[in-house]
Amino acid sequence: MTEDTLAEAIAYELRREILRGNLPPGAPIKERDNAERQGVSRTPMREAIRILAKEGLVQLRPLRSPVVANPSLAEIIDQIRVLHALELLSGELACEKASDDEIAAIGALKDRIETIYGEADTLDVFELDMQFHSAIVAASHNAALAETHGAYMARLWRARYLSARRKLSRERVLRQHKAIHAALALRDVAAIKAEIGAHLGAMIANIRDHFLEQDGDGAAQTATGEDRPE
Repeated sequence: MTEDTLAEAIAYELRREILRGNLPPGAPIKERDNAERQGVSRTPMREAIRILAKEGLVQLRPLRSPVVANPSLAEIIDQIRVLHALELLSGELACEKASDDEIAAIGALKDRIETIYGEADTLDVFELDMQFHSAIVAASHNAALAETHGAYMARLWRARYLSARRKLSRERVLRQHKAIHAALALRDVAAIKAEIGAHLGAMIANIRDHFLEQDGDGAAQTATGEDRPE
């Protein structure tokens, strides 16, 4: 394995720890400790942290350990609105430009999600769901759109996972995936935009509820004397 692929593999594992909450927002990521824990040298660990920093999941700090990013609710909502617009455009362009093979491959992803949903690990299902959306973007055959979408997907990876985990509804998700694929197969622009909009529309409400719950937990800790400075 090359240094680059090792760094990608380390970044993948750290990314999953961030999504699962094992590394919560604001938590330091100590290069030496994490390198020892994963049995790697500090060089690929350092590069993995840089990868996550480019994705917006980690914040680098001069002369201090990097920390897991902790964006504000307003920042996340702004990014979700941009992602929403990008995915609507990708659906429109995919209807125009996707090949039959690409549409079939997207259908295969839909079927795979349906097969493992409710049985596989929630994070594994989520990652497959993101592949489904990314495949539609790729089928738009617009490099600028794909690049921009990839950047926003990376920034919103944790927020999107929190939303998916919060409102886990097998019937709704599978129904919407089927509807999105059916609209794409028919190359029906209006239908696919409506279905993608419905699929993503609840994300802002889910994330806002998550932040409200976090604020409530903090207030509860203060009221009970937990985490109070001595």
